[in-house]
Amino acid sequence: MVKRIIYPPIWLVFGLVAIFALNELMPGFRFTSSAFQMLGSVIIFLGLLLLLLAGGLFKRAGTDLIPFKNVSALVTTGIYRLTRNPMYLGMAAILLGCTITVGAVTALAVTPVFMVIIQLRFIRPEEEMLRGIFPEDFPAYCTRVRRWL
Repeated sequence: MVKRIIYPPIWLVFGLVAIFALNELMPGFRFTSSAFQMLGSVIIFLGLLLLLLAGGLFKRAGTDLIPFKNVSALVTTGIYRLTRNPMYLGMAAILLGCTITVGAVTALAVTPVFMVIIQLRFIRPEEEMLRGIFPEDFPAYCTRVRRWL
């Protein structure tokens, strides 16, 4: 039986749908202003930048962007010197930025839920796999660089 994985970008789309659904159906308190919209836009931009930088480093290293596939290198340079998971952090930033931009307090729950799902379904299993592939380098990297920030 083939195990189907819902990849992280799909979880990002689920999160975006949830943000806009909560904004329309159950917004709760609203914190809308041009300042919040500007802040949200900056956070979205930073999230996209993280995705691009991290993806470029993976491509340069010749390793696959798809979780658990064709891991050929441990990327520890560039943005990976600051966070072990810049792509997931970028996706979380996009969700947070969208939440701030729409300004519905109920939507603030989406980003932490996304982060828990990603940590349980992807980060922990990926870390276990990387410990097996890079038994000396990965644990040393983990002592130098935090998982999220």
